[in-house]
Amino acid sequence: MTQDPTQDALLKLLSETRGGVLVTLKSDGRPQLSNVSHAYYPDERVLRISITDDRAKTRNLRRDPRASYHVTSQDRWAYTVAEGTAELTPVAGDPYDETVEELVRLYRDVLGEHPEWDDYRAAMVRDRRLVLRLPVERVYGIPKS
Repeated sequence: MTQDPTQDALLKLLSETRGGVLVTLKSDGRPQLSNVSHAYYPDERVLRISITDDRAKTRNLRRDPRASYHVTSQDRWAYTVAEGTAELTPVAGDPYDETVEELVRLYRDVLGEHPEWDDYRAAMVRDRRLVLRLPVERVYGIPKS
């Protein structure tokens, strides 16, 4: 962790939640918001999110990789905003490529075991999925009290 109790509490909220709002920038500079699921990896200080190749958020991130991610506590009094520069994996091209392996890890970390991994792997290729990695460069918000 960071040795800063406030920063630690803000980062902890990323681990305690599985969903939030991804904010990317449209070509006109306005924010584009998407409700997504995530996994936070504190040892790497990275958020991972499964996205599809043909969505606005993906196009926005390819043009401008700056992104913010907002999560709240269940009672909505505490919140964290994580900011970073997005990294995108290649689009899944084969059920056993590195991107699909990362998507499998992400799925397990968010939802647990899938009932049919072969179907899941095929769907990741068919849906043209990839992983958004958001290294957490800065956080702000109101920590849980």
